[in-house]
Amino acid sequence: MGKRVTSFDLVAEPWLPAQGVDGATTDLSLLEVFARAHSLRRLVGDVPTQEFALVRLLLAILYDAVDGPADVDEWRELWEADEPFAAVPDYLERHRERFDLLHPTRPFFQVADLRTGSDEVSSLNRIVADVPNGEPFFTMRQPHVARLSFAEAARWLVHAHAFDSSGIKSGAVGDPRVKGGKGYPQGVGWAGNLGGVMIEGSSLRETLLLNLVAGDNDFLRSEKEDLPAWRQPDTPGPAPFTPDPSRLRPSGPRDLYTWQSRRVRLHHTADEVTGVVLSYGDALTPHNRQHKEPMTGWRRSRAQEKKLKRHLVYLPRGHDPARAAWRGLASLLFPQSTPSDGSAQKQEGADSLTAGVVQWVARLTSRYEAALPRGTLIRTRVVGAAYGTQQSVIDEMVDDGVLHPVVLLHEEGSEYRNAAVKAVADADAAVRALGQLAGNLARAAGSDPAAPTDSARDLGFGALDGPYRRWLRELGTTANPTHAREVWQRTAHQIIRDLGRRLLDAAGPATWEGRYVETADHGKRWVDDTQADLWFRRQLNRVLPAAAPSVEATPTPNDPTESTA
Repeated sequence: MGKRVTSFDLVAEPWLPAQGVDGATTDLSLLEVFARAHSLRRLVGDVPTQEFALVRLLLAILYDAVDGPADVDEWRELWEADEPFAAVPDYLERHRERFDLLHPTRPFFQVADLRTGSDEVSSLNRIVADVPNGEPFFTMRQPHVARLSFAEAARWLVHAHAFDSSGIKSGAVGDPRVKGGKGYPQGVGWAGNLGGVMIEGSSLRETLLLNLVAGDNDFLRSEKEDLPAWRQPDTPGPAPFTPDPSRLRPSGPRDLYTWQSRRVRLHHTADEVTGVVLSYGDALTPHNRQHKEPMTGWRRSRAQEKKLKRHLVYLPRGHDPARAAWRGLASLLFPQSTPSDGSAQKQEGADSLTAGVVQWVARLTSRYEAALPRGTLIRTRVVGAAYGTQQSVIDEMVDDGVLHPVVLLHEEGSEYRNAAVKAVADADAAVRALGQLAGNLARAAGSDPAAPTDSARDLGFGALDGPYRRWLRELGTTANPTHAREVWQRTAHQIIRDLGRRLLDAAGPATWEGRYVETADHGKRWVDDTQADLWFRRQLNRVLPAAAPSVEATPTPNDPTESTA
């Protein structure tokens, strides 16, 4: 391993990149990041999923340091305290030995004597997620990662346990699951299963507290022995690889936020990390973990219910990399197939369950708790990884969010919720009209409408993205959400109508001449640019009635291509 250094103490050494509220970025130790959380905007990971994993690490520390909070009153005391993280320094001191990246026998998140039968040490590409396997041309790190600073290695170590891809890995000595010296696929790291959701406040202090769910709730259950990895009774090692069957695990958020899905050993010199041994660790299926994992939404899987012969099976609801977060606002913030007041969230058999952290903040806005003023702005942020090739590589990372007033989550804020969700539906319908205009212009020119339709839809959603986010941010300041939705319809109408004019202006001579096209429900119909425009304006006025003129100058039938476009 080369010349050893004494330690790299994560409690005192700077390794967490953090952005101040002034925009400046600096590396901080664990002690510093908690002490300065009020003046920090956020952590800044090397990739978005790394930031998510590091926030979960800080939350596990905070949960364990305060041993709670037990209820909303304890949480409110932390929220209103000048120093809400006062318990953290003593806690870190008590467990300081376990936060030493280079400890000779109990290194942080590692197994000191981990080795393969051939004593193979792999490249650091195995844990650095911005070096796609087999795709080195899309990264600044070419052709491979030869070395990392101790600070970088610590960040990627946390990320590997959370988001490491599946596939064949090194077979560790002592692992009974190894065959022929290889560890065969066991799935991605725990957080890789999730469509990650976290609530962001105006500072890291607020973010940590908003995601710190108190114990007195009916959607998150923690066992008495819920402990982070560094306090588990048995230090993970090459053997045994299976958790103690007498203990109920995962035991709660502290356990899941630090789940050791891998066994890792960093190889290093006196100055840097040069290689890694990476093998599989504790296996964990994602089925029905909704009562232990609050940082993802959940979807009911009837296919898994049939396969597993179980009454109810919920799986984490992932994120679509091609879909902006605001477009999925309904599924992100509210349970599906439930009444508008959200009461059926607790009913058995809902199609989806809202992330626990969202339910928690909703409770903080209730008239009974009133811990957060209804005009408070929070950002519901979504982070996740999309895997490809049998989950053996990370294809894409999702990082988006929606800034909105907490009144959307308020128990008496159904009018605001409905306005926000229906405004998304308005946007969808308007963009669909734009796509059909582009498709009809392509038909008039004798071209395949599929690609122009998709391109126009992308253009429409891109143009509405910023305006919708601004409208949603200001929704909480209005006394009449119904009127606010009408304002949004007029805004969306203006934007989409202007895009439609641009498509018409760019149409070529072939669209002016037009042609007969076959439609599914209406047989052959004549389509040229004029007819396509009339259908477009008719449909746009129909789906955005608040912006439609009271009397249309030229009544026209609905677009006959609408059902097939």
